[in-house]
Amino acid sequence: MRILFIGDIVGSVGRKAVKACLPRLKTKLNPTFIIANGENAAAGRGITAAITKELFELGVHGITMGNHTWDQKDIFDFIDDEDRMVRPANFPKGTPGRGFTTIKVKDQELLIINLQGRTFLPPLDCPFEKVDSILESQKKKHKYVLVDFHAEATSEKLAMGWHLDGKVSAVVGTHTHVQTHDERLLPSGTAYVTDVGMVGPQDGILGMERTAVMQKFRTQLPVRFVVDEGKWHFHAVCIDLDPISGLGKKIQLIRMDEDQLLFE
Repeated sequence: MRILFIGDIVGSVGRKAVKACLPRLKTKLNPTFIIANGENAAAGRGITAAITKELFELGVHGITMGNHTWDQKDIFDFIDDEDRMVRPANFPKGTPGRGFTTIKVKDQELLIINLQGRTFLPPLDCPFEKVDSILESQKKKHKYVLVDFHAEATSEKLAMGWHLDGKVSAVVGTHTHVQTHDERLLPSGTAYVTDVGMVGPQDGILGMERTAVMQKFRTQLPVRFVVDEGKWHFHAVCIDLDPISGLGKKIQLIRMDEDQLLFE
């Protein structure tokens, strides 16, 4: 059982990177499930129905979201009907969409849970209480459980990893767009990484055109952030799971860039 989880896809450059890398990774890794965070896929903010369809056609099996879930208006037209997409489960009751779902590929099933942190982000419901509630109702039905914790603070992500150690197959962090090199199997068997990284422009700042970001930091004046148009890099994580326990056996980071791919 192998999961390929793709970090936050940022804009058209990120989608170009997925299109370039995914066929090679499918051949090399033969993942059972391919999951991607898509909350920045539309010009850096949100996702559209057309982009959702594009990612599924490229071979992605499930899409997780985050704090930019609602930035594209047409998401309200399809999120309730798209059961391969999850938004943070700790949004308030009555929010469109779903916070967890089961993805099926052949005879294998994967429960995906999406959560959003509360440190330096909007004050949503408690993600720890929410994931406990979901697991109480779902864990006995599913051997393999992947949690995408979309959070700003590394401490909050680490806390979630320890909270869920031995309870889920893997906890992967998203949102900060900088890949962390702390991938490990926690003592009770859960595969963990604080942040998977991003898929998008490698010479921007978190995928955004860097001049505007630098101006914001230097002047504190309002600026408009746009996705950079430079060369891409591709960050992901590959996780192998034990077929008996459903817990982690191995976790490894994936880092690719446009120049590397061109000269392979």
